Amino acid sequence: MEKNIIPFVICIHNDDCEDLEPLKIYQTLPDDSAAKDGYIRVIDESGEDYLYPKNYFILFKFPERVEQEILAAYNINHNQQNQNQLH
Repeated sequence: MEKNIIPFVICIHNDDCEDLEPLKIYQTLPDDSAAKDGYIRVIDESGEDYLYPKNYFILFKFPERVEQEILAAYNINHNQQNQNQLH
């Protein structure tokens, strides 16, 4: 059984977009329609997914173990941010 692959990208520039940090790893979501137009759906610093030009990123396939670690770190960070907003 093939496992779902969670693609990641590394931001290489952001053209002054406040919700992207160069050299940071971001998770992507599939969006075939956007890909046809040269865009990629990325979960950015706001925690929401938005379309960005593909040339802002380097597509990168991490080993599965590394992907799991990145997702775990993202979930911990996201949960901490949510708790801080409640206080």
